[in-house]
Amino acid sequence: MLILSTPGVLQIQGDRNRLSDYEAQLRRFSPDVIVDLILSSGEQARQLVETAHEIARRVIAISSMDVYRAWGVMRELEAGSLDPLPLTEDSPLRTTRRLYPPDTLKTLQNIFTWLDPHYDKIAVEEAIRSDPAVSWTVLRLPMVYGPGDPLHRFFPLLKRVTDGRSSILLSDDLAAWRGPRGYVENVAHAIAVVATSDQAAGRIYNICEEPSLSELAWQSKIAEQMNWHGKFVVLPRAQTPKHLLQPGNAAQHVVASSERIRTELGYENLVEIDEAIRRTIAWEQGNPPSTLNPQQFDYSAEDAALASVP
Repeated sequence: MLILSTPGVLQIQGDRNRLSDYEAQLRRFSPDVIVDLILSSGEQARQLVETAHEIARRVIAISSMDVYRAWGVMRELEAGSLDPLPLTEDSPLRTTRRLYPPDTLKTLQNIFTWLDPHYDKIAVEEAIRSDPAVSWTVLRLPMVYGPGDPLHRFFPLLKRVTDGRSSILLSDDLAAWRGPRGYVENVAHAIAVVATSDQAAGRIYNICEEPSLSELAWQSKIAEQMNWHGKFVVLPRAQTPKHLLQPGNAAQHVVASSERIRTELGYENLVEIDEAIRRTIAWEQGNPPSTLNPQQFDYSAEDAALASVP
């Protein structure tokens, strides 16, 4: 293990899956609050709680909105009717615990190296909340965008605009779908607000932007910031090129309410959405992904689909 220090900051570097090995260092540091940003399994959460005993007053677990049953319905993992919206912190959770098949999880681990093979944010929340001796707060995060986004969520649209595409295609189900988003600096601010508020103990909070825009409206805002003068063309799913289709049941929107954190803790966005988009575009243009899947940009198939539009 390596301990580094800079003015006002102590860094303890080690294996996240062996927290107990660093208990003495953590005890000397004596934090008031521990914020765990990379919890991904119940076992990791149990280690955190055991290590936090008599060291910190409170543990903050970063969870995800993928715990909600609506997310499972959208991914076609949960049977039954669509869940009502908006999702609050009391909305039902998934009953299917394995969210990603092994191949998908391996791909994600190449991007998020901290992911545990037993990824399950529901198990994380259960473990964090199970020990009465440790105070806790759970934060359910949205799809986070902004500078540093390892998924490069803006890139497919930015590349098409840069490549001079005059029309950009969306399937009708994806165009209408609404999901939770959050700009990275606003999400970080929400975490800081919770970490510095004793009132947040024992509470679960959704963090997301409101209103939740449709995918078409969202991409339109990005394109407007780029001064793109083309048009979006929405096609029936059956007429949309396969490389543009998203799996799942897009009839299940994942629209969440962040009213609780705004009301109880007075949280507000630091960065407005238009400015957040501008900053993200600037970062993405200067930091394109290192690898590119050419099948994702099959312009011949897109032109053929456009030619069939009356």
